[in-house]
Amino acid sequence: MTNRLITYGAILFSFWNYIQAQGFASPDVVIARVKYRGGGDWYNDPSAIPNLARFIKQNTLININDQEAQIELMDESLFAYPILFLTGHGQLSFNDTEAERLRCYLLRGGFLYVDDDYGLDKDFRRALKQIFPNRELVELPFSHDIYRTPFRFENGLPKIHEHDNKPAQGFGIFDDQQRLMIFYTYECNLSDGWTDPQMYNDPPEKREASLKMGTNIILWALIH
Repeated sequence: MTNRLITYGAILFSFWNYIQAQGFASPDVVIARVKYRGGGDWYNDPSAIPNLARFIKQNTLININDQEAQIELMDESLFAYPILFLTGHGQLSFNDTEAERLRCYLLRGGFLYVDDDYGLDKDFRRALKQIFPNRELVELPFSHDIYRTPFRFENGLPKIHEHDNKPAQGFGIFDDQQRLMIFYTYECNLSDGWTDPQMYNDPPEKREASLKMGTNIILWALIH
């Protein structure tokens, strides 16, 4: 496992060294949280991304910023971030201009990770129809590399919190080249496991599983 971490980290590290040598922006990865309209709590669990970032830095060679950015879809800086993160408990809405901009961001190589924090599912699926009317969410097989790089999850997503006695599921939307553009975790509450331990009092093994799966998501998005 250590060798795999070093290999993937080294690929990214070399790439960022090249970028820095060319005089471009800092190679630090910054995860951007999406501020959406509709009244949902887009801002919940503020310790999640900082904790995940620290775990990634401790276990890989990826240089990732401890602090998230917080952006709206119409912000000029949207395309500067390789990874967007969206979560909450519902009441999510995009207007047509926002949906078109997010579609453009994704088709140009961006990546969106969405974690249903219980109650987001209905609104998110409706919003997806605005973004990609002709693309469907498909459940990813457990053999997909997002469950294997670098940490292995033979049975797919770890179940962090229980809600409706349903299995945790990971869904995706792909572009025409079969690149995963959107990864959506449902009945899982993955990002809750990234928060400070006292927030939900999750056992250490669940927190570790959630952080490892989070690392897989970020690493997969960066490599692809």
